[in-house]
Amino acid sequence: METPNLTLFFLHIAGAAALLIWAVRLVRTGVERAFSVQLRLWLRRSGKSRLWAALTGTASAMALQSSTAVAILTANFVATGGIAVAAGLAILLGADLGSALVAKLLLVRQTWLVPILLLVGVAMFLRGNQKRVRQGGRILIGLALIFVSLDMLRAATAPLTDSTGAIMAMQYLGRDTLTAFVIGALFAWVVHSSVAAVLLFVTLVMQGVLPLSAAVALILGANLGGAFIAFVLTLAAPIVARRMIIANLVLRGGGAALTLVVFRMFQPPLDWLGATPAAQAIHLHIAFNFALLIVMLPFAGLAARMASTLLAAPAAPAAHDHFTALDPAALTDPDRALSCAAREVMRIGETVEAMLRTIPTLYTSWDDASAEAITTNEKTLRKRHFDTKLYLAQLHRSGLDEDNSRRSMDLATIAANLEAAGDMIARKMLTLARRLHTEGVNFSQSGWDEICDFHDRVLANAQLALSVMMTQNPDDARELVAEKDSIRALEQKLQRLHLGRLREGLTESIETSNIHQETLRALKQVNTSFSMVAYPILTESGDLLSSRMSDRS
Repeated sequence: METPNLTLFFLHIAGAAALLIWAVRLVRTGVERAFSVQLRLWLRRSGKSRLWAALTGTASAMALQSSTAVAILTANFVATGGIAVAAGLAILLGADLGSALVAKLLLVRQTWLVPILLLVGVAMFLRGNQKRVRQGGRILIGLALIFVSLDMLRAATAPLTDSTGAIMAMQYLGRDTLTAFVIGALFAWVVHSSVAAVLLFVTLVMQGVLPLSAAVALILGANLGGAFIAFVLTLAAPIVARRMIIANLVLRGGGAALTLVVFRMFQPPLDWLGATPAAQAIHLHIAFNFALLIVMLPFAGLAARMASTLLAAPAAPAAHDHFTALDPAALTDPDRALSCAAREVMRIGETVEAMLRTIPTLYTSWDDASAEAITTNEKTLRKRHFDTKLYLAQLHRSGLDEDNSRRSMDLATIAANLEAAGDMIARKMLTLARRLHTEGVNFSQSGWDEICDFHDRVLANAQLALSVMMTQNPDDARELVAEKDSIRALEQKLQRLHLGRLREGLTESIETSNIHQETLRALKQVNTSFSMVAYPILTESGDLLSSRMSDRS
């Protein structure tokens, strides 16, 4: 190949790979935005049975086209005590298999399917008035673009079959499988998608460019890289959630390395996996994750205990230290000062979210140290809120233009709402949890499931609110305000269900009636406080009417 052609070749490869990565992300985003509530509910309730948890993990990963996304969602449940570490590990093992199955499905080559997916997807996205219709269109567009990117890869790699240098490089990877294994792990980590990595490797095998031995090593490496993604993304997560992630990393990554050693030593035939090298490569990927699930599922509890031994919990929950972002020296520069205030308000929100995350464990098992940590954090919140008000007041005295004055008022309002949410958690919900403990009563199973589901919905909205504060994304802000109405309707529905159990005379429901109803009201108020984050953004964009959110899509 001449140099200009070589440059064009690498440009085509890079463009096709970039489209593949983005298309996979597009599908995942559509599924998350359309069905996040159902997915979270499904995952949390699956924790009662390891087999059901594994099946749920498989289905969720196929829907999201990402085992990493499932791992992050599951980590949230494990952190709040909604799912045990062993059940969470079962979900992750199932999700690993689901991502392998998705790669197989996306390799199906149907040229007639692409225009249909694009036509229907674009029509749904542009003309749909409902959220799920629009996001369904996003999913179809993403699927079509995945197929387009794979066709682009096939076309771009076709010249490699006539390139002596490229063939020699690929043949070298076939001989040096350790290097191929490392490259596969690094590539999956860099693109943050083991699905995209596997699709690329198998496509190269289809073109006759990549030998099967190299593909095997690259795909096994992608399994290690895929597990490592979730490990890095959860480094700041509570230690109980990290135990599950590390156990999955050891099992999947260690299993991939062990499988590579077996292949290097014994070189077993792969004819039984398919008639072509590409089929053998993708089926090996599926077989590896299926075997890992079958072998390790019965030992998920043992793996969880070993992870607990390796990562010991701290002696007691630590309260958030009072580091302030309010720099007095910045008061002479309004833009810088408002940025400092925004950082401080963000810390207030993060503290409230951490307090909210802890509440369910106190309802099930009272712990004085955890309760004291929440109380201490609430005192810190009040001080942060007071300091922020004074800081913004000082800034106003120096004179602000209209835009900065509005930003200052918005920050003050958000801080007040977040402080009110923290007060609701520390004073109201903590008192209700203590009552459960001192009175020795328990919710009915259905009542407790409803509270857990409602709490998870509010926690997800709190996390969305923090994201909106950082990104100022109008689409996410619209979703947050829409969730406020959904939460209100859901709270009313759950109150009616509780009253129905009272009419049936269920003893547990009668004993905990006031606590149940007050908990639902408190969670609704916390959600309302977080949703106020979106109002300044939507007011500025014109999406918020004087009395309600506009219907403009």
